[in-house]
Amino acid sequence: MKADTFKEFVLDQLTDIGQVSCRAMFGGYGLYRAGVFFGILYKGQLYFKTGPNTVTSYSERKMKPFRPSLKMTLKSYYEVPPDILEDPDELVVWARLAIQCQIKIKNG
Repeated sequence: MKADTFKEFVLDQLTDIGQVSCRAMFGGYGLYRAGVFFGILYKGQLYFKTGPNTVTSYSERKMKPFRPSLKMTLKSYYEVPPDILEDPDELVVWARLAIQCQIKIKNG
C-alpha cells in the first residue's frame, strides 16, 4: 500500500476520534489530535504511544517498538496489531489510550 493511500486509510479508520492531523517526520507522518502527538505512520505501519498501562497489550501480541533506523528505537511507540488496525471501533479505543498516555506524560 502506498504511503499516501495508507495514510488516508488510517485517517478514515480514525474518523470517530475527531480531527486528526498529520505532520511529516522520520520519513513518515506524526499523528496529532488536539495538539497531542500520539501516533506514527511509517513504511506502511501504524505505531501508537504506549505507557506502563498499555505497553503490555502490544507486547503480548508480539508487536514491536518503532525503529526508524538500526541505531534508533523508540520504545514508547509500538506497532498497532493488524486486527486492531482493520477494526475502526477498536482502533479508536486504542488511539484514545495512546492520547491519554501522552497527556499523562505532559502533565506529569
